[in-house]
Amino acid sequence: METSLRYGGDSKSIRFHAKEKFPLDSSTRLQYSILSGFQLHGELDTGDGAPSYASALVRHFYPDLSASLGVGLQFDKHEKLRYCVRGKKAFPLTPKLSVNIKGRCYVDKDFKEKKSTGAAEFMWSKCNFQEDQDVRVKVGFEVFEKVPYLQIRENNWTVNADLNGRWNVRYDL
Repeated sequence: METSLRYGGDSKSIRFHAKEKFPLDSSTRLQYSILSGFQLHGELDTGDGAPSYASALVRHFYPDLSASLGVGLQFDKHEKLRYCVRGKKAFPLTPKLSVNIKGRCYVDKDFKEKKSTGAAEFMWSKCNFQEDQDVRVKVGFEVFEKVPYLQIRENNWTVNADLNGRWNVRYDL
């Protein structure tokens, strides 16, 4: 199980996030290799002790295409139940640099669109940047909100920020 502590500028408390991945079928074959997985996410707000987020997602990974596609359900303490479809495609430029295109669409229980996100980003990764230190930097542009963003990840720490002043910090346990 992957767990992390998360804190953002819009929050007054730390959230405890957990994610578990369950492989479904790694032998499914179509035109390209498909690896299937089922993911469960959950989040607990330490300020009030209540669950703030839960989701279940079936994801398919297409290694030959450097792409993934996911479909699932999400429950948020503010939005109630939503359905989610998400996709991502990477275009490797060098072994350390790639361009990623990703999108996500949420719809409510009546299948009315609630929110869509889409982004294009440059991602640079360097394993053993220094001894026992891996670094990843993403610089991107969110298309629907028209806002640039930055992510810096160093081993267990991740910092996200955008030009609208939103930010968050994550520590992977």
